[in-house]
Amino acid sequence: MVSSPTYIQAFWKRLRRNVGAMFGLVIIMLSLLLAVFAYFVGPDDTTYANRMNVEIGGMKPGFTMQYLQLKNEQTIQSTPFFSRLLDGTKEQVKYLPITAYAFTNDSCFVQKYIDEGVQERQAYGMDQLSSKKIITRTYWVGTDKFGRDLLSRLIIGVRVSLSVGLIAVIISLSIGIILGSLAGYYRGWIDELVMWFINVIWSIPTLLLVFAITLLLGKGFWQVFIAVGLTMWVNVARLVRGQVLAVRELEFIEAARALGFPDSRIIVKHILPNILGPVMVIAASNFAAAIVIEAGLSFLGVGVQPPQPSWGLMIKENYNFIITHNPMLALAPGIAIMILVLAFNLLGNGMRDALNVRGKL
Repeated sequence: MVSSPTYIQAFWKRLRRNVGAMFGLVIIMLSLLLAVFAYFVGPDDTTYANRMNVEIGGMKPGFTMQYLQLKNEQTIQSTPFFSRLLDGTKEQVKYLPITAYAFTNDSCFVQKYIDEGVQERQAYGMDQLSSKKIITRTYWVGTDKFGRDLLSRLIIGVRVSLSVGLIAVIISLSIGIILGSLAGYYRGWIDELVMWFINVIWSIPTLLLVFAITLLLGKGFWQVFIAVGLTMWVNVARLVRGQVLAVRELEFIEAARALGFPDSRIIVKHILPNILGPVMVIAASNFAAAIVIEAGLSFLGVGVQPPQPSWGLMIKENYNFIITHNPMLALAPGIAIMILVLAFNLLGNGMRDALNVRGKL
C-alpha cells in the first residue's frame, strides 16, 4: 500500500514544478553563499573591500592593471579563518599601479601610473618589496571613483541586502503575528484598537515613517534594519487578523475551547500552524520590499554609512557616471538589486501557488 505524501512533500512537489520559483530559490541560495563567503570569493578581501587606488578610479569593466607590491611599514599578522570570514583581512602590502618595470641587482625601476598617458619614474630597493613583487589584477566590473574593485563591493553588499531583509522580516512577523492574532481571536475592543493603530500607521508614507525612525535611532547598520522592520508589520497584521477570524470559527477550535485549553495554547498550537502558508508568502514579499527600501535609504544617505558597501550607496556614489563614459558603475548595483528582488518575488508567487493560498496579499 502506497502512503499518501505529507503536506510538506506535496508542497515541495508543486513548488518544484514552478520554473520561476525554482529560479528565484537558486538565486537566493547563491546569494546566501556569496554573503557568507564574500571575503573568500571577492578579489579584494580587505575589510569592506576598501582598497583604494585613486589613480584608477572610474575604470570600465575588464580593465587590467599591474601593481608593484611594497611592504607595509608595520608587520601585520595573518588573519584567522573566522575573522576573515566575518571582517576580511587587513592590508598586507601596499599596491603601486605601474605600466612598466625593470629589476637590477638591488633595485626596481618602475613607471608609476598616474593617469591615462601620464607616468612617473620611481625606484625602490629590493628590501622594500614583498615576496611577490609584481601582480596583475583584472577588474571585471570596473572600479568606482575611489579606485575600489566594484565586483568585490557588490559581493559584500549582498550581506547588507540579505541581512536587512532577514531582520526586517523577523521584526515585522513578530509584531504582525502578535497583534493580528490578538485582534482576530478576541475581536471586540481589542480588534478595534489594533485596527485603529494599523490604519494610523497605514496612512503614513513608508519612507517618511522610516526617516522618522532612522532620525530617532540614528544612522547606521543596525538602525536601518530596525527602522525598516518597524514599518513592515502592518501587512502581516492585517493578513493574520483575517486568517485568524476565519480559522477561529472552525470545529476543531470549538473543540479545543470545550476541552478547556487556554487561549494562548489555542492560538499558538492550533491556529497559527494553520495560517503559516499565507504568512510565508507575505514574508517573501516583505523580504523583497525591505531590500528596495534599504537601497533607497542608503541612496538618500540615511542608511548604511561608508565605507561599508551597500548597493544603494554604490548607486549614489557612482550615479554621475550614468551620463558619462562608464554607466556600468551605477547600473551594476541596480541590476543586482533587480535580480535579488525578482528572485524573492518569484519565490513568493511560487509558494502562493504551491500552498494554494487564496486572496490578495
